[in-house]
Amino acid sequence: MSGKELLQNIKKLREMTGVGFKDCKAALDETKGDIEKSIEYLRKKGIAKASKKMSRTASEGLALVKEDKGQISIIEINSETDFVAKNDDFINFCKEISNINFLTKANLDDLNNSKMKNGLLVKDSLVNLIAKIGEKITIRRAKFFDNLKGMNFFYVHSALEENIGKIISIVKLDGIVKGKNDNIGNKLAMHIAASNPLAIDREDIDKQIVDKEIEIINAEIENSGKPKQIVDKISKGKISKFLDDNSLLNQIWIMDPKKKVSQILKENSSGKEISVIEFVKYKVGEGV
Repeated sequence: MSGKELLQNIKKLREMTGVGFKDCKAALDETKGDIEKSIEYLRKKGIAKASKKMSRTASEGLALVKEDKGQISIIEINSETDFVAKNDDFINFCKEISNINFLTKANLDDLNNSKMKNGLLVKDSLVNLIAKIGEKITIRRAKFFDNLKGMNFFYVHSALEENIGKIISIVKLDGIVKGKNDNIGNKLAMHIAASNPLAIDREDIDKQIVDKEIEIINAEIENSGKPKQIVDKISKGKISKFLDDNSLLNQIWIMDPKKKVSQILKENSSGKEISVIEFVKYKVGEGV
């Protein structure tokens, strides 16, 4: 790695973790320049904490949602820069793709082979748009929520236009009675956008994610110099908090910090208790 590349990686790592120059350099030296492994290294040392800053990414683009007759589709289309994400040609392309995504029920193969208004297939129109704009553009991911069971609700955070933004969440709920408690749906979608749960309940969180967190927590505690006999006790408490913080039903309700989401759903139930069937949150560029 050249000196220039090292300085760029140190800057990036500092932005993502808030850690000082020397510690970032040491982490990068230890991990041979791997950013993700450097973050893990710093967390194990107890220098960097898990934070929203760690999920920052250079990827740009738009997320779009379409609703019709209780059905909802969502799609993310990425560009390299935010400048392109504000380009009219890019935005108009995304809007038409969002409509096609709804019709193809988020099947990306079907979408790419669908015709656009210009008579070309989506995949060919995409190539032409890339050539015109001069920047890589990708149709990254999509999902469709049917109306066969439960009711769907969505929220667009800081919408750039109607149904277009950088963060969009959708949730499907059972036990909703229209006109009585359906207002809780959009509030829960807003909560999901803000609190970023990984799963509906504790046991639904991916085992690999939990195991990795346990590994990091144990290493952090051991490196803190605390006696080994209390490491397990502290570790259990920390992992329990991690599971609560990352499972929707156990998260603290953003509109009332004295209550959990599960309590709010019970309080808003009308006859049949409200339950979460599924949810999704798209944050542009996240995980790329």
